[in-house]
Amino acid sequence: MGGVVEFAIRQSVHALVDRDEAAAQDVLRSEARINQMEIEIDDFAVRLLARHQPMAKDLRFLTAAIKINNDLERMGDLAVNIVERALSLIRQPPVKPLIDIPQMSKLVDSMVRNCLDAFVKRDGQMARGVLLSDDAVDDLRDAIYEELVGFMKRDPTTISRSLDLIFVARNLERIADHATNIAEDVLFLAQGIDVRHHAESR
Repeated sequence: MGGVVEFAIRQSVHALVDRDEAAAQDVLRSEARINQMEIEIDDFAVRLLARHQPMAKDLRFLTAAIKINNDLERMGDLAVNIVERALSLIRQPPVKPLIDIPQMSKLVDSMVRNCLDAFVKRDGQMARGVLLSDDAVDDLRDAIYEELVGFMKRDPTTISRSLDLIFVARNLERIADHATNIAEDVLFLAQGIDVRHHAESR
């Protein structure tokens, strides 16, 4: 499921940057597969809980898997949101060269890949690296917002296209937030540490 979601995220940005409608259709087709896998994984996890009544680490693993399953499904939805904006922008002249959004996408891709690897390996250190990347994604989002607002002020004809790009940046930032959620679950699974809402600092 993680692999399908990673593919959908990459293809959604590829569709936007390269104006590739075929890539956009790949993402739209992947949504049903991701949704079906979410249901299957949830059902499997619930059956394991009911039949085996796991304790300690096994219970933490299953509860983490259920939460991660939900985060992955939401990432798939966000990739579809990006594609919907991309399909609108493909048919219009570009507002600006797309440099910052691909840069943001690479960072988000890395966060998604690393949080999933951390889950598979139960690697708390790798999970912490994902948490540290979140601020860089937020900074890129803010820079994109600021630049696009400037375009809209100078040329009102760019408002619709600029808003589409703002929503793309917002969806990428939300994907990064879900990767952060997964990394937090991995830290709890691997080390028993709850870092949600800065709990670790308390």
